[in-house]
Amino acid sequence: MSLSDWTSAGKVRARITDEGALEVRCTGLTTQTKYYKTLLKEFFRKDFPPLRPGYGDYSVHIMMEYTGDAPWMDLDNLAKALLDSLTGNVFEDDHQVARLLVERRVGEREGIWLKAEAMD
Repeated sequence: MSLSDWTSAGKVRARITDEGALEVRCTGLTTQTKYYKTLLKEFFRKDFPPLRPGYGDYSVHIMMEYTGDAPWMDLDNLAKALLDSLTGNVFEDDHQVARLLVERRVGEREGIWLKAEAMD
């Protein structure tokens, strides 16, 4: 497996980029943000090659894409659920996130995209 190959299982796929960042995509949207925490924790536990949690500061970019009307979802709750799912897999604790960008936009299909990378 090269670094840029995607690992897929169900609604989730992820990869480590050539630069060492983790990219994750989840298809579909739900307003139940806790759903994503469970979904990603299980994905990292069962399907994704084990990651060694890093130390230091991290930058995380989260994008929620939707079609039609924007869903009734608090982006801060979505961010918390996603950061919780990365804890123990990407970083030791979510207090290591020094930069966080969370946004929503109209897309071609509904889903969540995130990128987490260590900061220099």
